Amino acid sequence: MEKTRIGIIREGKVPPDFRTPLTPQQCRMLQNQYPFVEVQVEASPIRTFSDEAYQAQGIQVVDDVSSCDILLGVKEVPIEQLIPNKTYLFFSHTLKKQPYNRDLLAAILERKIRLVDYEAIRDKYRNRLIGFGRYAGIVGCYNAFLTFGLKHGLYTLKPAHQCADRNEVERELAKVHLPKNFKCLLTGFGRVGHGAAEIMQLLPIKEVSPEEYLTQTFEEPVYAQLEVEDYYKKHDGTFDKSEFYANPEGYHCVLNQFTPSTDLYMPCHYWDNRASVMLSREDLNNSPRLQVIADISCDVNGPIASTIRPSKIGDAIYGFDPKTGQETDYLSNGSIAVMAVDNLPCELPKDASEDFGNELLKHVFPRLLVDDPDGIIYKASETTFEGTLNEPFMYLTDYLEGK
Repeated sequence: MEKTRIGIIREGKVPPDFRTPLTPQQCRMLQNQYPFVEVQVEASPIRTFSDEAYQAQGIQVVDDVSSCDILLGVKEVPIEQLIPNKTYLFFSHTLKKQPYNRDLLAAILERKIRLVDYEAIRDKYRNRLIGFGRYAGIVGCYNAFLTFGLKHGLYTLKPAHQCADRNEVERELAKVHLPKNFKCLLTGFGRVGHGAAEIMQLLPIKEVSPEEYLTQTFEEPVYAQLEVEDYYKKHDGTFDKSEFYANPEGYHCVLNQFTPSTDLYMPCHYWDNRASVMLSREDLNNSPRLQVIADISCDVNGPIASTIRPSKIGDAIYGFDPKTGQETDYLSNGSIAVMAVDNLPCELPKDASEDFGNELLKHVFPRLLVDDPDGIIYKASETTFEGTLNEPFMYLTDYLEGK
């Protein structure tokens, strides 16, 4: 049987991303599971796993992957590095018509590349099968408590990006000491929310129901994790999930009922920009106890008024003055400390890469290489080898034309 060559490309986007779609061990597992597959890894000086680590697993490290049939990366591939007539898998960030990547999609079409966008890989029920959301939640939740300790001068945690791996992050959590009346709020139960909950379960904090959170007082640290029906309502107080997702304009947010008694808030939700805002400046001014918001979802100038810009790894926290709406020192009186890093999984690149690669091995390669009865790969293929948009993505036509 003719070999199928799969290449792991060198990440070329700036600032650099240290993650990889497959670890050295996972590359070996892929070859063992599919004997007709040969994996090549493009040499990289920055990848979180060294070239030597791949070679130790018997994987070829090469300077040129143009002989490969399928090329895997993580972030957008720079236009000048795109190889014509290949199948690529990466996050293109074009599905929502992001203007900064329109030229990238145009170049992909011009070079007759089939792009399988990770973000579009979904099962027959439209659930996403792959992503870095879990580690966004894990790192974001850790950063939330790091920020809370700094804001209130209670303890100091080692930044996640300075930790060797998740094990060291978890050891650092032993330093967290919370006030006995501490209350923490999370919104969202997707991959991000479940990742954040993994960290919450390692902390000295008790989970309570949304109703208990609103109506009871506690003599120990507590948190509540809210479903969308807990913080969006129709004007008659009802909620219908299918109607909400189809027509969020008919609902208003009631999150401001929870925030006056909240010390730390972590948005982990998906937000539709048709929905009403979640926390306005007025809401924040009416919640003086809320002095730390770790916006893991990081929708800039969106549902949370304090998220006025993304922050960066190594400089993760800025202050927001709810009275003026301006950025300020996060340690100043009356300010909210905002953590809004928009590439959180990059802080633990080894762990995040391993988690992502496990999902590739489980959900993607069987369909990409053997059999795809539900057409999952077809439905995630944004473009075709003929240099056209694939049928499910024809809605991007106007985007490509600059309309």
